Amino acid sequence: MVRSGIAAEAPLQMAQRLLLRRFLASVVSRKPSHSRWAPLASRALQTPQLSLSNLTGTPSQARSLYTTQVCTTTFNIQDGPDFQDRVVNSETPVVVDFHAQWCGPCKILGPRLEKVVAKQHGKVVMAKVDIDDHTDLAIEYEVSAVPTVLAIKNGDVVDKFVGIKDEDQLEAFLKKLIG
Repeated sequence: MVRSGIAAEAPLQMAQRLLLRRFLASVVSRKPSHSRWAPLASRALQTPQLSLSNLTGTPSQARSLYTTQVCTTTFNIQDGPDFQDRVVNSETPVVVDFHAQWCGPCKILGPRLEKVVAKQHGKVVMAKVDIDDHTDLAIEYEVSAVPTVLAIKNGDVVDKFVGIKDEDQLEAFLKKLIG
């Protein structure tokens, strides 16, 4: 026997749709917080309106998603070939932050280093390598403690430090790399 209407929808599908709506409601905003944000309208973010008579979906009014400007100075390394491509073969000098999720000093140094790198306006970029995910890279670059930061220029390690540094020391480290 085939039922018509919403009652025919399986409880699991209803729960999934409800979770999706709650998620979208939490990330989708109709009003921007800051004028520098750019709206992204997407048909994928439209909420379907169900008709009880034939259960066909029709999109409702489009919603806008506001995002901040994409950070291009810092990136996470995905694997060995990604490291080779984005760090070793980079024409721009690269600061490589070897860190771990469980490392307290890494959590302090990471944002501080990102801030100093961002001030350089593209003269240097920062690659983040989680040593637990990329043990092979940590071994290859002789990382024995975290945080370890390498300065790589034209594929060669030109400088290195282990531990926390203050912003002035980090700026001096970057100026030496940029040269």
